[in-house]
Amino acid sequence: MRILVLSDTHGDTRTMLKAIERNPGAEMIIHCGDGRDQIELLEKSFPDKQIVAVRGNCDAGRAYRTEQLVTVNGKTIFVTHGHLFQVKFSPYNLICAARERGADIVCFGHTHNAMCEYQDGLYILNPGSCHGYRASYGYIDITDKGDIVTRAVRLDGEI
Repeated sequence: MRILVLSDTHGDTRTMLKAIERNPGAEMIIHCGDGRDQIELLEKSFPDKQIVAVRGNCDAGRAYRTEQLVTVNGKTIFVTHGHLFQVKFSPYNLICAARERGADIVCFGHTHNAMCEYQDGLYILNPGSCHGYRASYGYIDITDKGDIVTRAVRLDGEI
């Protein structure tokens, strides 16, 4: 299963749609916050895709939760924006929270810098900002056997 991961669209619908266009087989789209209007557009425009979204620090007043746990093919994905875990200083608090929740994968945003790492059984994916020049997104592939591949990609080429 292909999962498209977006974050920090900040009103840039055009760029977000380009990322979706490049991943037509994605069955799920995760939005890690800071794009409330784009999240609403995703929910209305792509009824055939499962949409998972969380509230970012710029999404004040929205009904979205600040974190979600999703299970796909037996793998648990922890989704949050990251600001509540102080990710601009270090991903340490977020990694600890993901481990406490039993996650196999953690997806977050907030820093606007893409990150794709594997640390002691935990896949860590920040797709960066899908906004403007040097926009980026991420994806997760989870096979039926449970194999995981994560990647961060710039719209103008791979990171």
